[in-house]
Amino acid sequence: MRKLRAGIAMFAAAALCSAALGYGAGGAQAIAPPSTPSLEFANPDSQALFGTAYDEALKNLLQTNTIAADPARYGKSGLLDPDTGIVRAGGGYGQPWTRDASVNSWNATSLLSPALAENTLWAVVDKDAAGNLRVQQDDQQWDQVIWVTAAWHHYLVTGDAGFLGNAYRTAADTLAIREHATTAGFNPRYGLFTGASFFNDGIAGYPAPPADATESVSTGSMPWPGVSTGMFLSTNEVYYAAYTNLANMAEKLGRPGWEVTGYRVKAAALKTAINKHFWNAETGSYDYLLLADGTTGAYQEGTGLAFAVIFGIANPAQARSILAHTTEMPWGIPDTYPNWTRYSDEQPGRHNAIVWPLVQGLWAKALSQQGDQAAFASETARLAKLAGNNSGFWEIYNGNTGVVDGGWQRLGDTVKFHWGSEPDQTWSATAFLDMVHSGLFGMDFTDHGLSFTPDLPAGWGDVTLRDLHYRDADLTIALHGAGTRIRSFTVDGGNVPGNDIPASLRGKHTIDITLTGATAGDRDGDGVTDARDLCPDTAGTTALHGCPDPAHLEAEDALNTGGVKTNVNHTGYSGRAFLDGLWAQGASSSFTVHRTTAAAGTGTLTLRYANANDDARTMTLSVNGRKVRQVAFPKVSGSWDSWGTVTFGGVPLTGANPVVTLSYESGDTGSINLDWLEVR
Repeated sequence: MRKLRAGIAMFAAAALCSAALGYGAGGAQAIAPPSTPSLEFANPDSQALFGTAYDEALKNLLQTNTIAADPARYGKSGLLDPDTGIVRAGGGYGQPWTRDASVNSWNATSLLSPALAENTLWAVVDKDAAGNLRVQQDDQQWDQVIWVTAAWHHYLVTGDAGFLGNAYRTAADTLAIREHATTAGFNPRYGLFTGASFFNDGIAGYPAPPADATESVSTGSMPWPGVSTGMFLSTNEVYYAAYTNLANMAEKLGRPGWEVTGYRVKAAALKTAINKHFWNAETGSYDYLLLADGTTGAYQEGTGLAFAVIFGIANPAQARSILAHTTEMPWGIPDTYPNWTRYSDEQPGRHNAIVWPLVQGLWAKALSQQGDQAAFASETARLAKLAGNNSGFWEIYNGNTGVVDGGWQRLGDTVKFHWGSEPDQTWSATAFLDMVHSGLFGMDFTDHGLSFTPDLPAGWGDVTLRDLHYRDADLTIALHGAGTRIRSFTVDGGNVPGNDIPASLRGKHTIDITLTGATAGDRDGDGVTDARDLCPDTAGTTALHGCPDPAHLEAEDALNTGGVKTNVNHTGYSGRAFLDGLWAQGASSSFTVHRTTAAAGTGTLTLRYANANDDARTMTLSVNGRKVRQVAFPKVSGSWDSWGTVTFGGVPLTGANPVVTLSYESGDTGSINLDWLEVR
């Protein structure tokens, strides 16, 4: 359900309007972004896919969703810096929200803008009547607990001892509250914590039971007795990580040994209980749920499986088994799986058999940590494509089609909601940033420094991350070759022992890492191995290099910006979707045309489109950023379910991979839908 309360439509509309104007909740003016790194691939197709997504993710986090701090609203901890911004949850969600603040800091903000991350973490902390720091209290206990992991990670990235002292007090008080809670507290019978799962705050994320066939009680999860008293995999894993990291904090701060040991004992007991009650030897994976009456559920929970690997709850054999037995949908790992009986592929639940990028990001972290290069590459490419095909990072996507889709929920027999999927979601963007930082470049932060275990798939080409700030160092990190095994590791041209740099490093430095051992796979299944495929993440038939045949390019596979996105709300289209959103200036769709020659020439373009307006509509045609001419799309019929074609000749094409763009420029009238493009 993602935190939407009453007044859904009014709240979302107001928040979207403020976001469009560059303002956050309450009209707070957006904060100027800090200096940002850049990602550069030698392979132009990789740059178009991954480099573009990285730039968009940086913009999402550091510009669109960075807003001014409001001390009256977010300064209850007494630690908020009013001159530093905070990160809101995204379009439609004008607040930082506890879980979002934590995940976004953990994923990317602590590295890219430490002051911004710290302020965002303090924005969701307040004080009790006695003045003790605590994560703000509400009915969403999983939000409070994940904060601890984000805070420890922030310390590892920054080395800020002052922050750590306050974070420890906050974390310890918050965990004590949770341990003694009467609702969503500790169940001594099982040795597990009760309450909704980490990600599923909507009842659509649960089978029946604990739900019923019509979701008759509430669209939220905690009002359901079976959820509030039930035990779920991901939530207990988050508690395990919190105890582990609280022990780490206590040890670093020199707290008494019994204090450190106490937290480690609680973590160990919880890990044992998780493996006892959730591990299913028959399925080779972890169950999703355990209800208070002992009912178990051998369902797949994406965040739960990811956390089992990331936090080390699964032993090596279990981790391998999880990866072998996890089902992924065509567009990524789903939140929960399979469809509950009250949902279907045609109407997926909002938290069931549907793809949330945040879950994808956690799963990719687990895949990379396990060295599953092909699976990591596929998950990362999927999210990059979802962003590229839909003008940025949305909240939720259909797992079968990749179309922006908020999913379904019910409230009784007669009311069924088809929810919207909000644009500009911060944790969707930071999920991709983490795929690049901790996955592709393999960054791992410790108290002593920064280590690297990169994962560069075959076919992506050499890649460089420039101007990355780590503590007092300004780093340029270059990956060469392909694979997961490091053949050489140099800093400023000199070999160094190990694959890490010390936390004390200062100034500008260049790190070069050469990799080997790439998986000889065929991720897109087009018969061209990844090492020889110039388009290893897009199935194609063009001779020699395995790229899509320009004789037919589906519009939904284009790189889209300015609000253009995939849709399926009209009939008669081909492929998995069509494009809408070419409705305002700045909207554009770009198609990379992979030719078998680099020689200059001309081509003929045919486009299939829909135009139910009363007149012909115009767009601007460009090639490689150069305007060719304005082109017209005559009216097809009075129905958006009707499609026609139009052909434009004499289009200049130069180079092996020219980019053809249709855009809504000044003087154009736009407002068409696109289905496909053919180049001959």
